[in-house]
Amino acid sequence: MNIREVQDEIIEEFSIFGEWMDKYNYLIELSNSLPPIDPRYKTNEYLINGCQSKVWLHADLKDNKIIFTADSDAIITKGIVALLIRVMSNRSPGELINTDLYFIDRIGLKQNLSPTRSNGLLAMMKQMKLYAIAFHAKQEKGPA
Repeated sequence: MNIREVQDEIIEEFSIFGEWMDKYNYLIELSNSLPPIDPRYKTNEYLINGCQSKVWLHADLKDNKIIFTADSDAIITKGIVALLIRVMSNRSPGELINTDLYFIDRIGLKQNLSPTRSNGLLAMMKQMKLYAIAFHAKQEKGPA
């Protein structure tokens, strides 16, 4: 599935719920589906600045695809990062640099988060894009 199809699928899933409490419960459910991050990446080096809760994010480049892993000490935040990984993992750096993450507005996520969680969401998205930019620059430069 391409990025648009995954985002559309998420929008469809969230459209089932009428109340935001149900959507929060779904985010909690999604947090349980997030594969565990390697403990060696649960260090300050991989903490995302700007999040009220602790969020660790790691990225690897394999076969020109970025593989993200993450964890959080807050269950709703963990569900949010699980959504971001679902959309952004296994994509080329170029795809991620140029992608518009429209699903966040369409499901009403940013509008229904506290200001600190909303800032955390933006910080997670920014960090994922920065990984993509760094991997893309490394590819452009070529082998040393």
